[in-house]
Amino acid sequence: MNTLAEPAGTVRILQVGGMSCASCVAHVEKALLKVEGVRAASVNLATETATITAAPAVGFAQLAEAVAKAGYEVRRDALDLDIEGMSCAACVGRVEKVLKRVPGVVEASVNLAARSAHVETAGGVAPAALIEAVKKAGFGARPRAEVSESRRAADAAAEERQLQRAVWLAAALTLPVFVLEMGSHLIPGMHDWVMATLGHRQSWWLQFALTTVVLFGPGLRFFQKGVPALLRGAPDMNALVALGTSAAWGYSVVATFAPGLLPAGTVNVYYEAAAVIITLILVGRLLEARARGRTSEAIQRLMRIQPRTARVVRDGEAREVPVEEVAVGDLIELRPGEKVAVDGEVVSGSSFVDESMITGEPLPVEKRTGAQVVGGTLNTRGALSFRATKVGADTVLAQIIRMVEAAQGAKLPIQALVDKVTMVFVPVVMGVALLTFLVWLAFGPAPALTFALVNAVAVLIVACPCAMGLATPTSIMVATGRAAQLGVLFRQGSALQVLRDAEVVALDKTGTLTVGRPTLTDLVPARGFARRGAGPGGRGGAALRTPDRRSHRRRGA
Repeated sequence: MNTLAEPAGTVRILQVGGMSCASCVAHVEKALLKVEGVRAASVNLATETATITAAPAVGFAQLAEAVAKAGYEVRRDALDLDIEGMSCAACVGRVEKVLKRVPGVVEASVNLAARSAHVETAGGVAPAALIEAVKKAGFGARPRAEVSESRRAADAAAEERQLQRAVWLAAALTLPVFVLEMGSHLIPGMHDWVMATLGHRQSWWLQFALTTVVLFGPGLRFFQKGVPALLRGAPDMNALVALGTSAAWGYSVVATFAPGLLPAGTVNVYYEAAAVIITLILVGRLLEARARGRTSEAIQRLMRIQPRTARVVRDGEAREVPVEEVAVGDLIELRPGEKVAVDGEVVSGSSFVDESMITGEPLPVEKRTGAQVVGGTLNTRGALSFRATKVGADTVLAQIIRMVEAAQGAKLPIQALVDKVTMVFVPVVMGVALLTFLVWLAFGPAPALTFALVNAVAVLIVACPCAMGLATPTSIMVATGRAAQLGVLFRQGSALQVLRDAEVVALDKTGTLTVGRPTLTDLVPARGFARRGAGPGGRGGAALRTPDRRSHRRRGA
C-alpha cells in the first residue's frame, strides 16, 4: 500500500483576507503553488489562513506577493518590543537576525537609540515566541504596550543616574593611575618624585589595585555582556572592550607579579590603557543615555497635554474619574478653563474651544450641540456636556503620540547599508587584531611581544562600531523630537532623508500655519481718519487721529 509522505520543508502560516468562497481558496492555493520552492499549500476559508510548506529560502515577501497578485491580501500584525542590553550596532544586527528567524515574522526593524524593535508578522505569531528568541540571543525583551511612557522615562533616568555614578567612580580611580604612569611624560620631575616616595614596584601595585577595581567595578558590565557574546560566537562592542582591556590588564599583571615569565626588555605595565579605555567608553554611554532622554521629552510633553481626570456623569451624579477609566459613551461635563479629556461629541451647552494644538488656528472655535471636540484642547469659556466617542489609544492625541514615536523609531534607507557593514564589522576587527599581533610578533622591532600586544589592543579598541550604529537613529530621534517641540510632526522618519534634498516646499494648508496667536500686520484707516507717523506706502504707527472735531462727531467716534 502506498503512503503519501509529508512534503519536507519549512511550514509557514499566512493570514489571508478577501476570500469569500471555495473558488477564492482555489485561486490562493494555485498562486502559492506557483512560487518556486513551495511544495504544498492548504488554504482554510473559515480561519482565513494559508499553510505553506516550502524550502527555507522561500521568504514571506515572495508568498505575500503571490497572494497579492491573485487579488487577495496577506494581513499583517505589528508588535513593538522594548529591547534591553543592546550597546552597539552589532547588537542591533543580532536582534534583527533572531527575530526574522521566528516563523511568521515578515519584517523586523531594531532601533538602537530608542532601544526598541518593530516586528511585522503574517501568521499570528505569539509575542512570547519573539521574546524567547531575543532572550536566547542574550538580550531582554518585553512588549512595548505593557510599559507606559512614564515608566520608560523613569527607567531611562535610572539608567542615566547609574551610568553617571559609574563614570565618576571610574574617573576618580583612573586619574591616579594615569598620573602615576604617564605623569613623567607630562610633568618634569614626576618620575623622580614617584621613585623617591612610592617606589617603582609599589607604584605598579597601586596601579594594579586601582585598575582592577575599575575593570571589575564600573567596567564589569562590558564583561557581563561581552564574554557571553564571545561564547555564542556573536561578538559585539562589549566583547571588543572586554578583550582589549583584559589583554592590557592581564599582560600588566604578569609583568607586576611574575616578570620572569616575560622576555627580557618586555616587562612593562599598561594599567592606564585599560582604565582609561573603560572610563572613556562609559562617558560615551552616558552621553548616549542623555541624548535618548532629551529626545523622549517631546513625547512626554505631548502626553502631558491630556488631563489626568474627567468629570463623568454616572447614575445621575458627576464624579471625577481617572481618564484611563473613561469609556466610549460616557457623558462628560466640561467647565470653563478645563481641558477636554477625550474625543467626543457635544450634547448640550455652547462654548469656544482653543484647538491650536491640533489645527494651529489661534482663535478659539465655537462649539455647539453636535460639534466634535478633541482630547487635549482647551475650553476657554462656557460649559459643555459631551459624549465620549474615542478613548485611550483611539484619540487624536494618542495617534499623534504614536506617529511621533514611529517616526523616532524609523530606520532611514541609509541605515540598511550601515547595518550590513556592522554585522561583519566586529568579527573582521577581531581578525585584523589577531593578524596585527602576529605580524608585529614576527617582524616587529624588539621587544616584539610588547609592540604586538599594544598594537593588537589598539585595533580592538579604536575600531568600536558604536558611533556608526548610533549616528543615524540618534539623529532621527533628535530631529523628530525637536520638530515636535516646534509643532512640526513627521509621519515617517525617512522624510528627514528626503528633506535633505528639498529645494521648494509647497503648503496647501492655508490659514493653519500660524504662530499660535493673532498679530496686527496692517492698519487701514477709514475715510476721515489718518495713520499717525505713516511712512512710505501708508504703513507706520497704529495711532489714529481725527482732522477736526466735526469729522469726529459726524462718525460718532
